[in-house]
Amino acid sequence: MVDSTAKTRTAFGYDAHRFGGSDPVMLAGVAVHYSNGVEATSDGDVPAHALADAVLGIAALGDIGQHFPASNPASQNADSMDMLERCAGLVRNAGWAVTHCDVTVVAEDVRVAPHRAAMRINIARALQIDVEAVSVKATSTDGMGWIGAGEGIAAYAVATGLLIE
Repeated sequence: MVDSTAKTRTAFGYDAHRFGGSDPVMLAGVAVHYSNGVEATSDGDVPAHALADAVLGIAALGDIGQHFPASNPASQNADSMDMLERCAGLVRNAGWAVTHCDVTVVAEDVRVAPHRAAMRINIARALQIDVEAVSVKATSTDGMGWIGAGEGIAAYAVATGLLIE
């Protein structure tokens, strides 16, 4: 049997939103001007949402939808970086510390590179970790699928946590 009391855990998160809202697109708390925004209950910040799920996964605390359901009026137009910060707090309260994260934004035309440094700073602040422990990357689908057709944007995230003794 595998020891389930391991002192480190790694967890994964994913989020995607369809384009259709009003400009800007939010990326880890950075307003990126684009031809339109995303359709979402909150501000639709896909890197923040993916990372919130990964962070919650460290302590097996469910997903962002459990903690911030779309049916709750407080979730309407909510600040996703605030949601991420609150998820990190839940994880700390469960006895875990986030130690590292890695986020990949998948978009055809929305450019991440000019905003990467600000995104890393915002994530580090929300998770209360050093900016050196935050990785932000971007890729496209080279025109394939719904993202390649310019219909939306997605993000993948991995977070690592350490059990606090």
